[in-house]
Amino acid sequence: MSAVPDVSVIVAVYNTMPYLTECLNSLVGQSIGRDRLEIVAVDDGSTDDSGRELDRFAERYPDTVKVIHQANSGGPAAPSNRALDVATGRYVYFIGSDDYLGEEALERMVTEADRRGADVVVGRMVGTNGRYVHQALYKDGNRDVTLDDSALPFTLANTKLFRRELVEKHKLRFPEHLPVGSDQPFTIEACVRARKISVVADYVCYYAVKRGDASNITYRADHLSRLRCTAEIMDFTAALVEAGPTRDAVLRRHFTWELAKLVQDDFPGLERPLREDLCAGIAKLAAAYFTDGIRDAMDVKRRVRIALAQAGAVDELTEAITAERDGRTPPLLLEADGAGAHVRWPGFRDPRLGLPDRTFAVLGESVAAHLAQGTDLLASAWEQPGDDLLYTASVRVPVVGDVRGATLRLVQGAMPKSADKPGARRVPAGRELPAPAGEITAEPAEDGTATVLRARVPLERRTVKLGVRVYLDVAGSTYEIPVRGTGKPMPLARRWGREEDPYRASALVNDKGRVVVHTARMHPPRHTLAFEALRGFAGKLKRKLKSTLKRALRPVLKTKQKSRRK
Repeated sequence: MSAVPDVSVIVAVYNTMPYLTECLNSLVGQSIGRDRLEIVAVDDGSTDDSGRELDRFAERYPDTVKVIHQANSGGPAAPSNRALDVATGRYVYFIGSDDYLGEEALERMVTEADRRGADVVVGRMVGTNGRYVHQALYKDGNRDVTLDDSALPFTLANTKLFRRELVEKHKLRFPEHLPVGSDQPFTIEACVRARKISVVADYVCYYAVKRGDASNITYRADHLSRLRCTAEIMDFTAALVEAGPTRDAVLRRHFTWELAKLVQDDFPGLERPLREDLCAGIAKLAAAYFTDGIRDAMDVKRRVRIALAQAGAVDELTEAITAERDGRTPPLLLEADGAGAHVRWPGFRDPRLGLPDRTFAVLGESVAAHLAQGTDLLASAWEQPGDDLLYTASVRVPVVGDVRGATLRLVQGAMPKSADKPGARRVPAGRELPAPAGEITAEPAEDGTATVLRARVPLERRTVKLGVRVYLDVAGSTYEIPVRGTGKPMPLARRWGREEDPYRASALVNDKGRVVVHTARMHPPRHTLAFEALRGFAGKLKRKLKSTLKRALRPVLKTKQKSRRK
């Protein structure tokens, strides 16, 4: 190893076998070379074979791997701080001891830092074994970013390359009393102090592993611990960054992610006092930091939940979460004359709570998933007037109010892959929609929480596969929503058309649960068969006449040939 390694990799270790072996192998095998690399691993009182595995690597690679053993501290902060005290590299890089790196990760990040003069470099991360890793930061390729012009606030783990000069200049260390999120204050301050932050997006540098037993510390903390840690991190950020766009950009992450996680599907099952404590804690943070800018930048579902918690509306919040968890999608209220749309969650226009309408408004974000979840087939059938055939359907759509723009169409072509996850999509601006056909009526559902579209659509005589889709205008955008039919009876296949040219129509539910109508010609029409038979007969007759004529002329031709020879 050279006198000053390019990078010191810091590994805080506690009971991570067998994952630790893959982590260490990925480090000593880095393309940057062991002569430019220092690995400082701190065993935080492991009770499995992690300590022995570290010693094995230190014995095998004595010039590269340094191992420190200490009593258990209860979290990764203390071992990370101890490793920082002995690290000597120009840069430091942190890795979870159950994760691993791509082979070229360190070389690429160090090269990027040197080339751009960056104090912080974020290498692309992906999750494995079901581990979620936010990907928005990497979508625009390699570039320089800041906290308020990118998705960097949603990537606040310390698994980044930091210039050690920056770390020591500002005495950056991890708060050892935080059981969850202790890397965030370090990362946030480093990003605030950095001259430049760069992203390596064209190579997967880091693989974040979710252990098979979900024993990562992130998954083990209880609700109140997570609330307390989040509050401290938000207060730390507010003390570091003055009020304004940058602070809002960072704290929006905590409202959208950490705090919103406290009021999700498991919330209704918590004891009432715990639910009240969580709402009180969220309310305190919202009173201090939930600016209009943060509120309007959040998606409507999370925005409503934070607002209900802030209002102390424990019952309304519980009902909103329970209804969505059970598939009872609240309707969208479409205001007259395109004045916007609001989601009618519990608490909407409740005078006791006094929450502004804007809390429940659709503010530019997509509501494709919301519409897809609440759109469902009620009934479908055929109508057969004479030789024609109509497909009829009744579809429940989770909208009320001004629904004049709602329609149902039979559309050729598959939905784009981007629509598969939510089950619907917001139609790109400028895309021409198929012309409506048939009769479409809309009427309120009996319970007043939806609209029922009734459609009678004539089928064309052609061989084609058609998706049954609802089109709806919401808050200035048009949505295309495939109609789901899982578990609903489909009409039997129907023969239709003229006797001499019959067609077959069938309605079925495809492997994605969507209703599809197939039409196809059963066989060539009878007049076509007669014509083909007549043409075949004429051909045979022509060949026979030709053969007969040839035989009749043969003696004459022989006589002429003899005359010529004489």
